[in-house]
Amino acid sequence: MRRWRTRVLMCLFLVLLCGRAGAMSAQSAVVIDADTGEVRYEHNADAVLPMASTTKIMTAIVAIEQGDIDRTYTVKPEYTQTEGSSMYLKPGETVSIRDTLYGLMLMSGNDAALAIAGECGGQEAFVQAMNDKAETLGLTNTHFENPNGLDRETHHTTARELAELTAYALQNADFREIVSTKNITCAGRTMVNHNKMLSLYEGAIGVKTGYTKKCGRCLVSAAERNGRTLIAVTLNDPDDWNDHCTMLDEAFAQYTPVTLHEAGDTVGEVTVEGGTAQSVPLIAGHEVTAYLAPGEQVTDSLRGRPFVYATVAGGDYYGEIVYQIGEHILKTDTLSYAYDVEQLPPRKGILERCLDFVRGLFD
Repeated sequence: MRRWRTRVLMCLFLVLLCGRAGAMSAQSAVVIDADTGEVRYEHNADAVLPMASTTKIMTAIVAIEQGDIDRTYTVKPEYTQTEGSSMYLKPGETVSIRDTLYGLMLMSGNDAALAIAGECGGQEAFVQAMNDKAETLGLTNTHFENPNGLDRETHHTTARELAELTAYALQNADFREIVSTKNITCAGRTMVNHNKMLSLYEGAIGVKTGYTKKCGRCLVSAAERNGRTLIAVTLNDPDDWNDHCTMLDEAFAQYTPVTLHEAGDTVGEVTVEGGTAQSVPLIAGHEVTAYLAPGEQVTDSLRGRPFVYATVAGGDYYGEIVYQIGEHILKTDTLSYAYDVEQLPPRKGILERCLDFVRGLFD
């Protein structure tokens, strides 16, 4: 009897332990595939909530898309007159927009946000551009009142929409480079990224922290493994670093390796004009393995000329095979001709054919 009770207590302890390990501290959370948009985890993901300095993801991408981020400007006194985190801009100093973007995304500078807005059309016009961008991206529950994320009544988003915005922003090379930077010295400052995920999590590539008393801790992170990119978002999460590590681990575990073709496999053929064969097989150059989640459908297509002229030399480069999930290119590989195809001998003219006919009569 005592042994039975001991076993029951141990089972209950294990259940409670598992429950605690999988518990979510965030008020709202989501993990999406950055390339396909598919949701890998969600918890109250459509709740409309404030987002603190994760606002600066939109600030950064709107500024970058305006172009010429290496231009310089002179810091105005009003850019420095703000509360909260700062890159410590000084009135009268000359700074580039690019360096200010580093101050925005690494140091979470509220002064940097005001400077960017001021130099990219003015405060009101820039915030309107942020809202216009949200509308263009279909973020119907996202609205901005300022470029820095300080508390305002109608300044809000959802975890899902913040993840979708981040997926869009990560397609931009400048944005991607800035948010993946752990530390940098520029504009006379050494800047250290507040985003600890860059050190805590293998494959992390960004992107932004946030906090106010009203919002709580907010975090957007992204990571790459095995050719797949995931974005995790939590809003109002007192244990965000641990939650993000857990969410990303569990989401990446949903992907398993699938061999799409082996090196040397025949994966298609191309028509040959004027050759001793009507077509020639195409051979894959390398083994190609992709990590896929359950239910993902991969399509393939050949990129190369629709036909080739003889002579064809076996082993020569033809083009490539492309594997996609929807519009996202997952993998590519080079293709070569499987063997030689010689040119057909030239066709005889009428006179030569007549002479052959006559000769045949006397053979």
